[in-house]
Amino acid sequence: MLNTRSVLEPEHEDFRRAVAAFMEREVVPNYPEWEKNGVVDREVWPKAGEEGLLLMTAAEEYGGAGVDFRYAAVLNEEMSKRGISGPGFGLHSDIVAPYFTHYGTEEQKQRFLPRMARGEIIGSIAMTEPGAGSDVQNIKTTALKDGNEYVVSGAKTFITNGELADFVLVAAKTDPSLGAKGISLIVVETNREGFSRGKKLDKMGEKAQDIAELHFDNIRVPPENLIGEEGKGFKYLMEQLPQERLGLVLKCCASMEAALEWTLEHVKQRQAFGGVLLDLQNTRFKLAECKTETQIARLYADRLLEMHIKGELDVATVCGAKFWMSELEQKVIDTCLQFFGGYGYMMEYPIAKAYINARVHKIYAGSNEIMREVVARTL
Repeated sequence: MLNTRSVLEPEHEDFRRAVAAFMEREVVPNYPEWEKNGVVDREVWPKAGEEGLLLMTAAEEYGGAGVDFRYAAVLNEEMSKRGISGPGFGLHSDIVAPYFTHYGTEEQKQRFLPRMARGEIIGSIAMTEPGAGSDVQNIKTTALKDGNEYVVSGAKTFITNGELADFVLVAAKTDPSLGAKGISLIVVETNREGFSRGKKLDKMGEKAQDIAELHFDNIRVPPENLIGEEGKGFKYLMEQLPQERLGLVLKCCASMEAALEWTLEHVKQRQAFGGVLLDLQNTRFKLAECKTETQIARLYADRLLEMHIKGELDVATVCGAKFWMSELEQKVIDTCLQFFGGYGYMMEYPIAKAYINARVHKIYAGSNEIMREVVARTL
């Protein structure tokens, strides 16, 4: 049966039930208010930490559960199928934390990871700049040595978790003359003198997930905040981006599955032309296509997940999946929305929010144009 997911074990499904209960208890009731505010309540973070939902793949000695990425995938899916764009648990746990686990010193791991796992501090990563989106090699932010400290100067934009972050992992040039080989990763705590946030960004969708403009005005940072080696930042980013893109692939897949489920429920009840919408051939044919496409997407996503936990997922493969899945997601949700008629255009309906939220998936985690270029280089 195509709906049997061999990539998951019974314990992952047990965990899914716990995640679902947490979402219904702590997130769903508060979500409309968070969307209005453009940011989630900080109180949900320590609750998630207490529930064991943060830094699950980190080692137990650093506050994690030491489990595989499939648990993170389940959390991602349960949030996505409810249309929950924030809190940014995935970025915090699956994108920021791995830089510490893979490249950080023991002191850095002890200083940051346990508090991240408890939800006491919130992490963010800053690559995108006003003049450099996918073109990370040409960032202008610098972290230049002055005595025994780095002086961080520059600006970042569209930074997820930017409003709530207690620290930001900043991609900056420690040697501007070297291009990509001059990029390093520096931790900047947001309580340091010279750090400020710009105007609140009003996004088209994903309203509850905060993003921010960040400004670094000659912030002095100790050398203990350098992640890994100087000049290796671009290399580290390229090594970790596949997991970020896989997370988006899983999100897109779960979102289109949810959209199809909402639509099937609707067309089985909606009265039209002496019957229900599902009685009409156009409805059946269009949704038959959506079901088939969604099943293919699920098989594809699960295969990538399986490859990732085995350490076999390469950059080009996940880049291809990212552009394909995000474009299919938008196509499927657009088809589904049509069956809601005017109601599908109303923001109180989940399908409307899903339609708007899906648009950014072709932009972030590397634009789809860049993803195609990465794949094209393997031809």
